[in-house]
Amino acid sequence: MRGGSRGLRRRVWQHGPVDLRLVVAIVVGVVVLWAAMLVLLFLLRPRDVAVRELVAVVPDLLRLLRDLLRDGATPLDVRVVIVFLGAWIISPIDLIPEFVPVLGPLDDVVVAVVALRYLRRRLGTDALRARWRGTPGGFALVARVTGG
Repeated sequence: MRGGSRGLRRRVWQHGPVDLRLVVAIVVGVVVLWAAMLVLLFLLRPRDVAVRELVAVVPDLLRLLRDLLRDGATPLDVRVVIVFLGAWIISPIDLIPEFVPVLGPLDDVVVAVVALRYLRRRLGTDALRARWRGTPGGFALVARVTGG
C-alpha cells in the first residue's frame, strides 16, 4: 500500500511548478480591473470631485464586490453578475481593443456601469450602503454613478 501512495505522490509532483504565465495573467487582470474601475469613475464622476477621491474609491468598490461574492445571503444572480464583470474586464477579448486610445477601455467601462447599476437595483442602495466599508463620500460617489 505504501508503494502505491509514493507512486501517486511522484505523479502529482511531476507536473512541475506553476505556470508563470498564469500568475502574470492573473496579476495583469487585477490591475486592469482596477484601472477600468478608475476610468469608469473618472468618466462618470461629478465635475466637483477630485481625481484623488476617485482613486481612493476604487479599492473600496473592489472590496464591496468581494464581500458581496463571499456573503452567503447574496442572491445567486448578483454573484453571477459580479463574476461576469470580473471575467469581462480580465478577458483579453474585447469589443474594442485596449490599445485604441480612449475607446479601448470604453466597453469595459460600459459593462462595469451596467453591472453596478444592476447590483444597485437588485440589492437596493441601503443594502449596498450597509456593506460599504469606505468613506461616506466614496459611497455617495458610487451611488451617483449607479443612479442611486
